[in-house]
Amino acid sequence: MALKLMSITDGAAERVREIMAGADKPVKGVRVGVKNAGCAGMAYTLDYVDAPIEGDDHVVDKGVDVYIDPKATLFLLGTVMDFEEDILSSGFTFNNPNQSGACGCGESVMLEPADLKAIAEARAG
Repeated sequence: MALKLMSITDGAAERVREIMAGADKPVKGVRVGVKNAGCAGMAYTLDYVDAPIEGDDHVVDKGVDVYIDPKATLFLLGTVMDFEEDILSSGFTFNNPNQSGACGCGESVMLEPADLKAIAEARAG
């Protein structure tokens, strides 16, 4: 079985649906990406999607549409997005097999690109 490009947990799916229901305008899903940031080098991004962007990878998991910035695909292959809540904070988390480290403050991560052959298999399957 091919590795999934990205998947989400039940908690993340529920939170995305809540966010979509509370949006000011119709939202089709969320877009996940990465950007250069922080002391470890990269940070995850999460945005509303009101219209799919041509070229984005599209994953439907647990009834939720997740779009992936193609510049981030190499860094997100096999990632599981979750939503965690505790007494002090709440937010989306990413269990990413391509993450090789993180900064001490938790604001940024070190990511290594995934194997291109694995990405081709994920897209095909």
